[in-house]
Amino acid sequence: MDEKVIQALKTDQVIDITTTGCKTGESRRIEIWFHTLDGRLFITGTPGKRSWFANLSAHPDFTFHVKQSAQADLPARARVIDAEAERREILAGILAKLDRADNLETWVSQSPLVEVTLL
Repeated sequence: MDEKVIQALKTDQVIDITTTGCKTGESRRIEIWFHTLDGRLFITGTPGKRSWFANLSAHPDFTFHVKQSAQADLPARARVIDAEAERREILAGILAKLDRADNLETWVSQSPLVEVTLL
């Protein structure tokens, strides 16, 4: 992997993802934030239902588009994180970085959360 892309994965926040629609099977591209925590990549969002999460739950293979300090279209796989203890640990770290730790319980119970593995 290109050194600029490796650095972008450590420092950037905004990416696009292209998922496969869970109902339509069509490609869907959206802009979203990602988070790096202890060298691992995660995508989450504010509490509530999200189409991107439904898509990744049904079709975990997707494209992770780096687009801020570098540009790359990276094949990836999402792993839904639904175990409460794991969710709490990861979301606590993400929310602490965002200075939003006061919302932890709501995020643990209601936010989408996937770990991203680049293929």
